[in-house]
Amino acid sequence: MKQLFLIIGAPGSGKTTDASIIANDNANITHYSTGDLLRAEVASGSELGKTIDSFISKGNLVPLEVVVNTIITALKNAPTNTILIDGYPRSVEQMLEFDKVLKNQSEVNLKGVIEVKVSEEVARERVLGRARGADDNEEVFNNRMKVYLEPLNEITNFYAKENIHHIINGERSIEAIVADMKNLINELLK
Repeated sequence: MKQLFLIIGAPGSGKTTDASIIANDNANITHYSTGDLLRAEVASGSELGKTIDSFISKGNLVPLEVVVNTIITALKNAPTNTILIDGYPRSVEQMLEFDKVLKNQSEVNLKGVIEVKVSEEVARERVLGRARGADDNEEVFNNRMKVYLEPLNEITNFYAKENIHHIINGERSIEAIVADMKNLINELLK
């Protein structure tokens, strides 16, 4: 059975970097980001990929069930039994749909939802400090932060009730965060 960990955190929390490092350091762990999965499905030329492309190419949001199906397909086909996905779920709707699909199958087990917690100040400093492109300006950051924070309590409460929500302090060195995340994942896999 595949063991899944969802890594959530604000923009600039370092969740993608942390998950990438852990997967790179461990041949038994695969890391995906939702965007990468959708792009890979499009590149594969599959029917699902064509459907996804019909939305992405027009700049539209990919429908919920399509995103969830893409993730589930990727999980089932993952080369390892332990998988990290960062930046998902981003909404209560995504969470509930994903939960429903997970509960109706027996190949993937959601082991933990790891929140890399940083203050809005730290997130802002990191994102605006790294300004990779046009989307990393203050206004866009504020919107991304709002989009992240709005459903956060509902998401974390939902997973806390399932006893799978874990918090890691993201306001430390990458080494410290990665070490904590590795330890947590190893503990939960026991």
